[in-house]
Amino acid sequence: MDAAKEEFLKEFGRDYGYSGAPKTIDEIRATEFKRLEGVAYLDHAAATLYSELQMEAILKDLTANIYGNPHSQSDSSFATSDIVRNARQQVLDYFKASPKDYKCIFTSGATAALKLVGEAFPWSHQSNFVYTMENHNSVIGIREYALEQGAQAYAIEIEDTERDAFTGNIASVQVTKHQMLRRNEAKFLAKNHTGSAYNLFAFPSECNFSGLKFSLELVKTVKEDSIRYSDGSPSSNGHWKVLIDAAKGCATEPPDLSKYPADFVVFSFYKLFGYPTGLGALIVHTDAAKLLKKTYFSGGTVAASIADIDFVKQREGIEELFEDGTIPFLSIASLCHGFKILNSLTIPAISRHTSSLATYLRNVLAALRHENGTRVCTLYGSCSSKTLCNKMGPLVSFNLRRPDGSWVGHREVEKLASLYSIQLRTGCFCNPGACAKYLDLSHLDLVTNIEAGHICWDDNDIINGKPSGAVRVSLGYMSTYEDVKQKFIDFVTSSFVSMPTHSRDLQFCGRSIPFTDTGFESRYSAFGVDLKSITVYPIKSCAGFSTDRWPLSSRGLLYDREWLLQSLTGETLTQKKVPEMCLIHTYIDLSQGILFINSPRCKEGLQIILNSNSSNGKREEISLRGQIYQVQGYDKEVDTWFSAAIGRPCTLLRHLSSSHCVSLDERDSVGTCRESRTCLNFSNEAQFLLISEESVSDLNNRLNSTDVGKDVRRTSVQVNPMRFRPNLVISGGRPYAEDEWINIKIGNKSFRSLGGCNRCQMINFATDAEQVLKTNEPLSTLASYRRVKQGKILFGILLRYECEAEEGNSNNSWLQVGESIIPDSKQLGDTRRIHADMVVCQVGKSSR
Repeated sequence: MDAAKEEFLKEFGRDYGYSGAPKTIDEIRATEFKRLEGVAYLDHAAATLYSELQMEAILKDLTANIYGNPHSQSDSSFATSDIVRNARQQVLDYFKASPKDYKCIFTSGATAALKLVGEAFPWSHQSNFVYTMENHNSVIGIREYALEQGAQAYAIEIEDTERDAFTGNIASVQVTKHQMLRRNEAKFLAKNHTGSAYNLFAFPSECNFSGLKFSLELVKTVKEDSIRYSDGSPSSNGHWKVLIDAAKGCATEPPDLSKYPADFVVFSFYKLFGYPTGLGALIVHTDAAKLLKKTYFSGGTVAASIADIDFVKQREGIEELFEDGTIPFLSIASLCHGFKILNSLTIPAISRHTSSLATYLRNVLAALRHENGTRVCTLYGSCSSKTLCNKMGPLVSFNLRRPDGSWVGHREVEKLASLYSIQLRTGCFCNPGACAKYLDLSHLDLVTNIEAGHICWDDNDIINGKPSGAVRVSLGYMSTYEDVKQKFIDFVTSSFVSMPTHSRDLQFCGRSIPFTDTGFESRYSAFGVDLKSITVYPIKSCAGFSTDRWPLSSRGLLYDREWLLQSLTGETLTQKKVPEMCLIHTYIDLSQGILFINSPRCKEGLQIILNSNSSNGKREEISLRGQIYQVQGYDKEVDTWFSAAIGRPCTLLRHLSSSHCVSLDERDSVGTCRESRTCLNFSNEAQFLLISEESVSDLNNRLNSTDVGKDVRRTSVQVNPMRFRPNLVISGGRPYAEDEWINIKIGNKSFRSLGGCNRCQMINFATDAEQVLKTNEPLSTLASYRRVKQGKILFGILLRYECEAEEGNSNNSWLQVGESIIPDSKQLGDTRRIHADMVVCQVGKSSR
């Protein structure tokens, strides 16, 4: 045992590891989660993991018993009804809810349960829907039902509490009221409202953004109308009902309904024990259930109905009334096996175990410092007894900063984490109120971000200098110290913490060939930098072919990425989602005018005549990366061939014309290419990708000196330049000299550098015996020294062919292997322009 773990156990050993349970945490991981070897799964707030023994028990149960539709009257149906009845009782027991006072309604998940409450709640013009700012979108969405029925809706922030001096109980809670929302007020003012008004107050048992736990004392406080508004607003009239969103908190601290009698509690079972998905429940107090207004009826919810007259008699049972159609009884039958695991460990032990890991992680992250003394991590969420939020759940939400104080984008963290086999979540986690609160985003900031194109799950993680989301690590009952320390904390330290270095010369990268900057231009002639290979990729994301000589066009290499494969739903297919595309080999014979295509999955090859009308004649428009392309499809025989080659239905499309002619940004500067004054086929960003053999050689030296033990498929890693799918490979010069080029000539043809190529997981795909293997390299090593401040990992440069300079000279319309590479001499002196933007990576392992 290492010293760090010994220190951890000294502080947290009493709570960590289930010492009194049938199995310790190490035994649980070794026997029930073997698939997690080498992986740190830290996204339990999104979905926890099912146990392998749990799934074995479910399979044994389903294969040994017959469960029929519970709406039938057979023996197998009666058996199912018993299973469902027992499952409902297990759910009520889990929340310490008396079956006399509460009912368990099965739904498709927590969101469906919330939707049911919103649809059926007795809203009126006098009603109020009040919710804490820290709430999931699925809770906030209830306000649409409230507003449509004339009710008021508003968010609140809990500011302070006042307790009785003698009993210690809460006497009142002071809150700040946000903007009052109301819709169609005039329409409902004209109506006479009779009867009592009902209000709904909603809060989470645990915030899924910050991990902050709300005190369940809020239930009684709201019901007793003890909410006080800081602006002096009067309390609302009517009866208050309370809804608890327990989707996040129920896995470690389910609300105790015997002490805190909420009216509605919602949750999903996959948050508890991983399986089944698509199943949740609404636990409803019987008095509150009587208020709900059900409109729709279905099979199972009616006692009788007549088809041709307005007559229906609904069932009286609460569960039967609200469970439309046949419930997912096989999924419900599996619940007992999940509860068995939780009961064997006990919820208090699970809570202590996960809390010990979360507390340890928060403490370590809070203590991290860069070499200049600045904080690495900004944590979100803090406890306060005054605000009824006095505990933290097993969740840590944060953002990272660079030594200069600028933010590290959360998507950058997520992408790098995946290279280390760390699974986590980033963004706002569908909790807009908490996101805006903790990230200090004003309404103007939020609107500006939306107008800039930012939406949920995109890559816009830093906008106007502010983060648009956060990084979230959440822990489950099977999480371990090794997940937190040896995987995640070590990853953060090695990737984002600036440590003292012995030499500032290492800021950009090492050099595999010694040189001095003196006589820089003459070195290109002396070393003979020239074009080593030309590769054309006719079909986007499929294998290309190399040639010694090839014609140029206004779109790049002739026929390069002129075709693509599209799914039947209109999605453009690439190796990122269909790695098998790299097994499709292509070759163009210009003399015959034929594109030859082969695949190991197809007995016969395919031939497409370039200049004949071999397509099906159907022309259409498609949108790709925001651009409109005119394309033409092929006949059924061609589409069938490609569908067999990649193992899924698809169509082949050829580019005819497009509006994809865009320009550089206003600075016209070098960096990562986003736009170019160029017409493109189906390439992502530019006409050409250029890779240097010297740069690849330097990368291979680093790969050999890196610990690649995490790559279980091989003991050493060597990559070929073709791993990066270049159009042009050059030989000679020094590593990474291409980063500094602005204009270059290949022979007497002119090209413009559009900046570095941002690399992705595609370069981690390798083929072995016609199988596609995914490893962590070389992207993991590139990330350690080729990552720029914006989080992009650059390798190779993107080029644009300056064809206007060659007009009227047909001899210049071909590229030839062996031609000399001459950078623009006016640019050669600016050798540190891009280097200054590279991240200092002399942290963690020195071998990086």
